[in-house]
Amino acid sequence: MSDLIIYHNGQCSKSRGALEILMEKEIPHTVRWYLTDPLTKTELEVLLQKLKMRPSELVRKSEPVYIEQFEGKELSETDWLTILVENPQLIERPILEHGDKAIIARPPERVFEMI
Repeated sequence: MSDLIIYHNGQCSKSRGALEILMEKEIPHTVRWYLTDPLTKTELEVLLQKLKMRPSELVRKSEPVYIEQFEGKELSETDWLTILVENPQLIERPILEHGDKAIIARPPERVFEMI
């Protein structure tokens, strides 16, 4: 299972919890610090396909940047894709990706669905 990727934000307790489970269970994984190593548009499109989600469904609506800049606006899915690439802090987390599947590990115990 060495190709398991966790898209991780170290400031997020849920993300830290998911990473702790992976480490405690000694599950081989790669950490993608997506705030400092943002996803490209193509990477995000592929990840969304694996999540079976539209870009607007991946948006964290509690983030200040969402509230200040995007709340209440009518935006297309293409717009949201661009916004997520430009504002990775708006991406829901943590995300686990393995092969052709991906999940949002909220709560962190959802990690067990991937291992």
